Amino acid sequence: MLRAEDYFDLTEFEHRDLFANIEYVWEVLNRIGAYLADWFVGREGPIILGSVEPGAWLDGRQVYVGPGAVVEPGAYIRAPAIIGPGSVVRHGAYIRGNVIVGKNCVVGHGTEVKNAVFLDGAQAPHFAYVGDSILGNRVNLGAGTVLANFKFGGTPVTVTWNGRRLPTGLYKFGAVVGDDVETGCNAVLSPGTLVGPGSLVYPNATVRGVIPPRSVVKVRVQIQVEPRVERPVQ
Repeated sequence: MLRAEDYFDLTEFEHRDLFANIEYVWEVLNRIGAYLADWFVGREGPIILGSVEPGAWLDGRQVYVGPGAVVEPGAYIRAPAIIGPGSVVRHGAYIRGNVIVGKNCVVGHGTEVKNAVFLDGAQAPHFAYVGDSILGNRVNLGAGTVLANFKFGGTPVTVTWNGRRLPTGLYKFGAVVGDDVETGCNAVLSPGTLVGPGSLVYPNATVRGVIPPRSVVKVRVQIQVEPRVERPVQ
């Protein structure tokens, strides 16, 4: 449960070479910048094959907007970044660089993304934070989902697996979210969380560690409803 193939079907992903010859899935995070630098060699940019609407801002030459992709007014994209075919970067989105967005993805209003990969069909439509993280195919993050990427005290992030704490060597590491995972509103994935494919994370859950495939992560909170007691006016 620590390899890229444990989380993602990379068969159709245009940038699957990014995942080649790694032992642990999180090793991809240290490769994104170099991969993008190589990808843009010989490509004069910014390269706009889709639509960048008036009022959107592209900061730097190493920005690619694929065919059918749309960058809405008020969105900000800092290079280097790839926005794949058919994807939408909505009004108010903030892409901070070292970002690869695959085909038919959504980076939504109020969503901030940095040093991250969206595989095809991944969506972070509303008020999400995706820092130093990987979203699998068809992932959907509920509104307000946060992939927290920095530990208290600033020590390197570890991954807890089978009772062992594995060092990642990363000071910034959010989450690995497998194919077809859905999170509810205001879910928080703590630094170094790995969520297996097909899992559901319920609203308001705070998750850490390695979650097996096709799991349901719930928060059990008892809601108590009582009659309102009217107090006399003094």
